Amino acid sequence: MSGLDGFLHGLAVATSPEVLVWCVLGVVLGTFVGVLPGIGAMATISLLLPITYYISPESALIMLAGVYYGSQYGGAVASILLRLPGTPQSAVTTLDGYPMAQQGRAGVALFVSMMSSFTGSMIGIAVLVTLSGMLSRAATAFGAADYAAMMVLGLVAASTIGSGSAAKGLAMVVLGMILGCVGTDVNSGVQRFTFGQTQLLDGINLVALAMGLFGVAEVIGNIRQAERTGPPPHVALRALIPTRDDLRRMPMPTLRGAALGSFFGALPGTGSTLSSFLSYGMESRIAREPERFGKGAVEGVAGPESANNAAAITAFVPTLTLGIPGDPIMALMLGALVIHGVQPGPMMLQARPDMFWGLVASFGIGNLLLLILNLPLIGLWVSMLRLPFRWLYPAILVFVCLGVWSVRGASFDILMVAAIGAAGYALTLARFSPALLLLGFVLGPLIETNLRRALLISRGDPMTFLERPIAAVFVIGTALLLTHSAWRAIRARREARPAV
Repeated sequence: MSGLDGFLHGLAVATSPEVLVWCVLGVVLGTFVGVLPGIGAMATISLLLPITYYISPESALIMLAGVYYGSQYGGAVASILLRLPGTPQSAVTTLDGYPMAQQGRAGVALFVSMMSSFTGSMIGIAVLVTLSGMLSRAATAFGAADYAAMMVLGLVAASTIGSGSAAKGLAMVVLGMILGCVGTDVNSGVQRFTFGQTQLLDGINLVALAMGLFGVAEVIGNIRQAERTGPPPHVALRALIPTRDDLRRMPMPTLRGAALGSFFGALPGTGSTLSSFLSYGMESRIAREPERFGKGAVEGVAGPESANNAAAITAFVPTLTLGIPGDPIMALMLGALVIHGVQPGPMMLQARPDMFWGLVASFGIGNLLLLILNLPLIGLWVSMLRLPFRWLYPAILVFVCLGVWSVRGASFDILMVAAIGAAGYALTLARFSPALLLLGFVLGPLIETNLRRALLISRGDPMTFLERPIAAVFVIGTALLLTHSAWRAIRARREARPAV
């Protein structure tokens, strides 16, 4: 059973009263925990795992999936309004969503985010329905060399996020990669940059890093102005409606983001965080006015939001058809399946069609519910900005501490997020880009792991990156991007010279 027949069969499963109730519960809870900065889907799904013992496997998986993609919607709210990434995937949304909120266009930013998220999810579902078999076969074709080359391409493409000095941008990427090396080396077991701290054996907590760089640093920066600036004026209903120019700029970034997210989400080990960064990097690269990015560009919200929601849908392909989780949340999903005695793998489409196609159909129902729930609430979310900041920032810091502590239950992480926040504020004052640091942190370990694995398989022969067709395409793409960047820099320098 595949394609449209499978989707129709899954629709019958997903619309049964018992399953539908759990689907609604999952998406509502996911939106709520996404809006709360730092709580995230991972902690919520972990807490919900014991409940899955008492419901059917189909209902359990659909509820947990609803929490996952529901948190993508809610995460954008905190990112846009408070510059606090509700989820790591929505960290890149802060780059243009928060400047839009500062310009009094928070409602427009939220509308663009919701519509792009819904469109990306629908495209991801369409890809999942029509290409599920082909995607699972394509995922098995990727080797370590292909992944390493793809990550390098992602690092080069998304490094265009940084504005201003190229040297500062490179320094942030390198610092992020160094921070990604902290912990125990997976190949040799050697401790790296732990300085004798046992809490660092598992590495730096991604949630702590994101919340410190984007959340605590923003609070520190705004505390000094909290008494001088009053609450924003009342936002009229018409201010929530995007302009004709906004609507004109939305479609293509949304479609490109959905295409990127659908592809990278289906690859094991990539996830929606990478997709959102790649989407932002691509949009800033091909834009006619790249200087608008970071200052409230609609494309900087539409592309990443579409990409991370499409990737959240297609991320279930390697998890269910290969048994390979793409990120920690997918690993929890895998655990939920094992709890119920379900063995993920290539035969799951034939062995458990009710579960697979019921889950796919629930994506459509859940995303429609999210759109219906969230669009009327835009005015409510925007009203959060009317609270005086001196009342808001203590609550923000409490949520940050709870969110960071809930990941590992370690008070050390709270101290870490405070230190990272102070460092992030200092970097912001020096006009360094914290987004590039986070990018290097996410991609660095992935590049290292796959690079070492590829060289181990090829016995140290670097030509493996050109001998494998997939890796060669990514290497050539990286070279073309670097050449294009150098050409643009040379052309800009020539144009800046005064005419003789």
